[in-house]
Amino acid sequence: MAFSVVIPARYASTRFPGKPLVDIAGKPMVQHVYERAVQSEAERVIIATDDERIAEAARGFSAEVCLTSADHPSGTDRLQEVVQTLGFYADDIVVNVQGDEPLVPPRVINQVAHNLRAEPEASIATLSEPIEDIESVLNPNVVKVVADNSGRALYFSRAPIPWPRDAFATEAGRTQMPEGVNYQRHIGIYAYRVKLLNDFVRWAPAPVEATECLEQLRAMWNGAVIHVDVADELPPAGVDTPEDLERIRHLFES
Repeated sequence: MAFSVVIPARYASTRFPGKPLVDIAGKPMVQHVYERAVQSEAERVIIATDDERIAEAARGFSAEVCLTSADHPSGTDRLQEVVQTLGFYADDIVVNVQGDEPLVPPRVINQVAHNLRAEPEASIATLSEPIEDIESVLNPNVVKVVADNSGRALYFSRAPIPWPRDAFATEAGRTQMPEGVNYQRHIGIYAYRVKLLNDFVRWAPAPVEATECLEQLRAMWNGAVIHVDVADELPPAGVDTPEDLERIRHLFES
């Protein structure tokens, strides 16, 4: 099935400058991401960057590179510039793979692309995984998603959703997982139809997006259908901090 992968890779990360170029097992991190994406069924894999240092490194391992503006407010805006610059068609499917996930499974890249193709009314496809512990349910850094019985997202939130009224009626009740509640953590890999990307950059940020600080809520606010499926394979955590980098390095060594 025809789809493309775009890997946004910024140099000037606030928390970890130069992150895409850090060395992991003798290669820059973005190369590991690229090699994983090439193992998927994508017909094209593009590294999108605003920095010539990353572009030069990517050309060094024969990747296709698209230089983008440094002023984008989000990765979605950067993705849209790529599809516009390269002349993608409105019904093309593009999978956004983050440049800080050197162990992203090719299987989940294929999964979101296939799911979006199979759901003609959806504009976006993404993934989730079960949450098994109450700490994650209550953690605002763990984004939760609720979908209907067709896999269409109803809402994404940093809050515990659904809220088990009776189980959480007391503070003590919030110390253990409520029975019978299927909590799902959102996994941030997306497949998009190009038309959605072109619409997205024209939409103003939605009030609910600003409240939750969740970009996908802008699409839902404007009526876009987001398909959610449980991941066929759980992606290992990416690299947000130097501590994460050391953890990933140990995984490669072992």
